[in-house]
Amino acid sequence: MKRQDFYYDLPEELIAQDPLEDRSSSRLLVLDKETGATSHHIFKEITGYLKEGDCLVINDTKVIPARLIGAKEGTGAKIEILLLKRKENNIWETLVKPGKKAKVGTRIVFGEGLLVGEVVGIVEEGNRLVKFEYEGIFEEILDQLGQMPLPPYITHQLEDKNRYQTVYAKHTGSAAAPTAGLHFTPELLKEIEEKGIDIARVTLHVGLGTFRPVKVDEITDHHMHSEFYQVDEEAAEKINRAKDSGHRVICVGTTSCRTIESAVDETGHLKPTSGWTEIFIYPGYKFKILDGLITNFHLPESTLIMLVSALAGREHVLAAYEEAVQERYRFFSFGDAMLIV
Repeated sequence: MKRQDFYYDLPEELIAQDPLEDRSSSRLLVLDKETGATSHHIFKEITGYLKEGDCLVINDTKVIPARLIGAKEGTGAKIEILLLKRKENNIWETLVKPGKKAKVGTRIVFGEGLLVGEVVGIVEEGNRLVKFEYEGIFEEILDQLGQMPLPPYITHQLEDKNRYQTVYAKHTGSAAAPTAGLHFTPELLKEIEEKGIDIARVTLHVGLGTFRPVKVDEITDHHMHSEFYQVDEEAAEKINRAKDSGHRVICVGTTSCRTIESAVDETGHLKPTSGWTEIFIYPGYKFKILDGLITNFHLPESTLIMLVSALAGREHVLAAYEEAVQERYRFFSFGDAMLIV
């Protein structure tokens, strides 16, 4: 299967640059995964497609303000760091720009010395291991100095950091938001629960590997970065109860989907577990536990459009995307949503 099989033409003006004032007023394209039939709605109408006994799975990860801009000690040259993965002893795996200025031993000063980083190693794909020195609490310093790591296709400045967080974000650790969840408001979640739908919270800390472009022609040659996930006992019970009673498990976002598909056992049940996943879902994959998916519109030739194509069929997905382009839907992180059932 070729990367080019997942290409579609997207006019640049359809890439959403800013979040809507009301999260739940985004548009919603509903796609029947069996027939390819589509219909158009407002996101808050999603309750009409959820049934009593269903289980909605959400990813409660919280994005850290992982983008730091500092100056190289000695020369003052500007260096940008993106925190990817926390290691031990205040060491983080990072993406550094420009990399050529960040040799081992380079020291970078942030916030006039509130935070200092030293490059202590180079790992795969040129990522740098940076050891940080500071006084106080790292998270508080990061909140003061860091910026939200918005994707490169968003060129507008984000006025409110919280708009790149879901309203249910809890466990800190993501380098990017699980963007399908950005459409939910507390009121909408309450309405869903009052309808008799269980909400199960799982955690997957989103790494930038999720958004990394597929560069190889043969998609099976693409390697996914590992991401940490966790499923607790309460979430496992809710998901298993829905499956065992013949109801549906509907994931909010590809990250929730990848979490439960990574954690499922051979009987089709979840056990409380945590670990690292490199699962890559593309057409031909047989879903073990997921029945439906709420998701945003994804980049052409990305692993995310391959995942939704595995669920609804490549032809159905590309036809729905072409329809969304014609209907002037808003695309990507701050864009509109799709429900696949």
